Amino acid sequence: MLQPSDSQKSQFSSSPNQSQPRAVSVPVEQATIGRSLVIKGEVSGSESLYVDGKIEGTVNLGDSRVTIGRNGSVAANITAREVVILGKVQGNIQCSDRLDIRGEGSLTGDVITQRISVEDGAILKGSVQVRAADQKHVQSQSKSAPVESAKSAATEQPKAAAAVAGA
Repeated sequence: MLQPSDSQKSQFSSSPNQSQPRAVSVPVEQATIGRSLVIKGEVSGSESLYVDGKIEGTVNLGDSRVTIGRNGSVAANITAREVVILGKVQGNIQCSDRLDIRGEGSLTGDVITQRISVEDGAILKGSVQVRAADQKHVQSQSKSAPVESAKSAATEQPKAAAAVAGA
């Protein structure tokens, strides 16, 4: 009897140790708003959100992902790291990383994001601003370079004309 209890102790002692790392290594937390739920007001937090119901107001999950399910309907401005739309959204979206509008999804509103993906069959009505830090820097340099060369050419022509006139 002592031997089975020792082996059982080793099984129990290894079992909690194995479950603890699994709980720690799975940091993905996602809240769900079910089909029958309607939320009016502000939704904010720090975990991902899956919306299969209705939201009216604002959604502010700056460092998280917001997924609008096929049954989801959102009439709100959304601020998040990543937004995936399979349902309907009416409102402006600001993503720090990516907006993904799937084939069944529709968005009516303005978008500011770094990356965007719109599948065939998706509906997008509004303006889109794709912003990337590298592109801003390159565009500002390329715009200023021709202006400087035009200014230097304009200042050189009068000097040349003056030199010819003085001779």
